[in-house]
Amino acid sequence: MSELTLNTWKRHGKDRLYVNLPDGTAVAWADRATKVVTVKIQKYQDEALALLRKSLGDGVTIDSTRAGAAPSTSSAHARQPMTSPQSRPPGPAPLPPLSPSEDLARNSPGAGLIQMMAARGPSTVERWKAKLLRQPSDWDSWYTGLEGERRVGRELKRLSRLGWRVLHGIEKSNGGDIDHLLIGPGGVFCINTKTHRGASVWVGDTMTKINGGKPHPYAAASKSEAEYVRRVLGRYCPFEVPVEPVLVFVGVERLQRAATQYSVRIYQEREVASLGPLTGKLTPDQVESVYAAARHRRVWLRT
Repeated sequence: MSELTLNTWKRHGKDRLYVNLPDGTAVAWADRATKVVTVKIQKYQDEALALLRKSLGDGVTIDSTRAGAAPSTSSAHARQPMTSPQSRPPGPAPLPPLSPSEDLARNSPGAGLIQMMAARGPSTVERWKAKLLRQPSDWDSWYTGLEGERRVGRELKRLSRLGWRVLHGIEKSNGGDIDHLLIGPGGVFCINTKTHRGASVWVGDTMTKINGGKPHPYAAASKSEAEYVRRVLGRYCPFEVPVEPVLVFVGVERLQRAATQYSVRIYQEREVASLGPLTGKLTPDQVESVYAAARHRRVWLRT
C-alpha cells in the first residue's frame, strides 16, 4: 500500500471523500451520495477503490468519463516536442478573478474550524445545554483548537509592521485546511497550530508525543503541507517560492525538540515573533506577488 489516507470534504452542498497521498496530492475522490468515484491518478486506482469501499460499502462505481488516467509514456512522448534543458519554462498560470467571497484575506484566524463546526458541530441549543450543565462535549477539542489559532493569529498580526502578510484558514483541494500562511521578506511559512493545555510535548523528526503518549505525525504532516503550498504557489509566481513548515504549540507546559529536528521550525505561540526579523528570501515586490496569488480561494481548490 502507498499510505493513502481518506479525508472528508464538505463544501457548497457537496459531500465527498478524498483519497490522498502523504503529501496531500489527491489520487481519487468519491461522492458520498452517489458512490461514484473519480480517479485522478490511474496507478492508485485499485488501492483507492479498496479504501473507499471500506468506508462507503458496496455499490462504489468509477466515473469513466472523468477518470484522470494519464496517457501511456509512448503516446505522451509522441505528442510532446522534446525540449532542451536550456528551454525557458512556461510562464505562471493566470489568476482567476478575485471577488470578495473568494478573497482569503477576509478570513479571520480559525476560519477553517469555524466552517467545519458550522457544518458538522452541535447546534446552538446543544452548546448552551452542555455549558449550563457543565457537561463534557465531543467538540471541546474543536473549541480549544479555535482559541489556539486565534492566539497564534494575534501574534502573527504583530509582524505586519515588518512587511509580512498573513492569511488564515486556507481550504485545500484534499479537504483539509492550512491554519496560517505567513508571507514576507524571510520567505513563506506554512504554520500548523496545535493546542495542548498544560502538556509536555516532545517533537522528533516526524512524530510528536504529548505527555509521553502515542506518537502523532505532526512534523511529517507539516512538511507535506509545506510542499503542497510550494507547488500551488509555484503555478502562479514567475519565481521559485521558498516555503518552510512551522509547528506552533499553544498552552503547553514544556516543549522539547529532538536534537535532529531541523527540517520543521518548532515554536510556542509567543516565539513566532522570531520570524519577524528574517529577510533575504523575497523582495517587497515578490512578497506582494505571492500574497496576490495566495489570497485567491480558487487557486488552492484546483486539483
